[in-house]
Amino acid sequence: MKNLILLFSIILSFSSCSQNDEGKIDNISIVGTWKLIEVYSSDGGSQPRWFSVDNGYTYTFESNGTFNSTRFSECQTGKFSFTSRQLILNYDCKDFTSGIESPAGTFVENFTKNNNEIILKPTYITCIEGCGYKFIKIGQ
Repeated sequence: MKNLILLFSIILSFSSCSQNDEGKIDNISIVGTWKLIEVYSSDGGSQPRWFSVDNGYTYTFESNGTFNSTRFSECQTGKFSFTSRQLILNYDCKDFTSGIESPAGTFVENFTKNNNEIILKPTYITCIEGCGYKFIKIGQ
């Protein structure tokens, strides 16, 4: 009986993590426009916490797997995909790099969603105290 429950749990865990062409992971849609509102970091002297951001950049995710972003002025478009619980952003401008990502133009973010918020935690930088970016959905 325990083996049957274990087998069922394994099958369920593999089947529950799904991706499709409509900008969804685990039936969570990120299609729409998301604005950065808070950054999780430390000011160097205190414990890490969420800090408010004025005029945060945006991501607009389309159902066809493309995105627009105001994060970088040098490149604002690309394609996105999911792997497990990660969001992969591939900017499509020739020779674009911010100098912190590898490979150039590709940003891999650990991804969580709560209601109308998504939290992205970069995998391309080392954050000793932790780091993250909180976005809210704007518009529709």
